[in-house]
Amino acid sequence: MTTSTVPDSQGATAPAADEPGVAPRLRLVVGRLNRRMRAEGQVDLSPLPLSALATLARQGPLRLGELAARESVAAPTMSRAVAALEERGAVARSADPSDARSVLLEVTPQGHELLNEVRRHYTRTVQRRLDRLDPAQLAALEAALPALEALVDDTHCWSGGWTGRAGRCGT
Repeated sequence: MTTSTVPDSQGATAPAADEPGVAPRLRLVVGRLNRRMRAEGQVDLSPLPLSALATLARQGPLRLGELAARESVAAPTMSRAVAALEERGAVARSADPSDARSVLLEVTPQGHELLNEVRRHYTRTVQRRLDRLDPAQLAALEAALPALEALVDDTHCWSGGWTGRAGRCGT
């Protein structure tokens, strides 16, 4: 059987939408698992503020524009997400010592606890699903983890290098 492919705007190819392949199946499974983790939980924080909080925790204090770029959203969108985090006491603003006109956003102790709570919840949710697998399925999933981790590792790019913007690989 031959598989037809469809080039995207970057020149990469993917199976046609109606054909089987790893990429469409993986996209579907990852999307469904992500939605189920959010739906099964008590996390009352939408994906963008949660992702912004995790980025600040990982990267350290950032300016709003830097955070927006890393999350690939416009500054006004990120401003709304940060406002939601500030309301919860999860982030704080401080003066940027290198530029008096700017402020830095950083995670507060409450923000670190919120992030840890969310991570614990998501881990429990995934563990409940893993517990339903038979030993062979679990072993196959464990064997696939290095490849899955490589998919999200933007430090090594296959398509031409690091763009520096929004942590994405590109040409």
